[in-house]
Amino acid sequence: MRLAAAACVALLSLISLPASPQEAPDTVDPLGMTVQTRFAPPAGYEREAVAGDSFAAYLRQLPLKAHGAQVKLYDGRTKPNRNTYAAVVDLAIGRRDLHQCADAIIRLRAEYLHSRGRYDEIRFRFSSGFPAEFARWRRGERIIMHGNRASWQQRAAPSAGYRDLWEFLEMVFTYAGTASLARELAAAPGDDPRSGDVFIQPGLGPGGRAGHAVIVVDSALNRADGRSVFLLAQSYMPAQEIQVLLNPNDARLGPWYASAFRDRLVTPEWTFKRTDLKRFLE
Repeated sequence: MRLAAAACVALLSLISLPASPQEAPDTVDPLGMTVQTRFAPPAGYEREAVAGDSFAAYLRQLPLKAHGAQVKLYDGRTKPNRNTYAAVVDLAIGRRDLHQCADAIIRLRAEYLHSRGRYDEIRFRFSSGFPAEFARWRRGERIIMHGNRASWQQRAAPSAGYRDLWEFLEMVFTYAGTASLARELAAAPGDDPRSGDVFIQPGLGPGGRAGHAVIVVDSALNRADGRSVFLLAQSYMPAQEIQVLLNPNDARLGPWYASAFRDRLVTPEWTFKRTDLKRFLE
């Protein structure tokens, strides 16, 4: 049973979406196999240069499944609501019902840090506040649960391979969620969304209000007027592959969202407020 205090709940979308994905043809290259090569910015916009070792660069290079691929759930079923996404990220999600909204964001951040050898920065708190640190996990320590209490015990040989990271992440997925992730992020109200930023509404725990989170995976700027646009990605409930979202607000932008969205950001399966924008501390 999923123990995260703030899970995403599969609600019926209240937004009227078209019967098939609406993509501005000049922004989508069906042959592109990464976020950067699949999605060109709208006319007049261009991607800004980012450092090659940055989180923004990592997100731009996320691998995509073939154009038209459908999102799969953790158990192999197809996501029922097809008309919410423009592409599917080609990353395995495991066979447990764990890789949901906040978990996918935690996973992307952790895998980026792991790819850069920044192991000591891979740390997330459980909903209880317990600090799960990959630095201790890679030394062979493991988190042992006693009811809702967590503690560390030496249980394995030191190792920092990807398998170790994934086992660590599945532990985090089980005991963390939107509420715990929101507490770890810095507020970014008033700023234009930039790559790596997160729109997040924390859930209130079992029986309370549901929460959800999406991540900005790319952005572009119109140098003539200073306006910007961005791409969003999410996982959802039940656990499912990460998907680049469609924009239900303006078909002319394809899947890109305008930063000038006033106070409410409408996405295919959730509506956020501008004050829900947060970012990772560097």
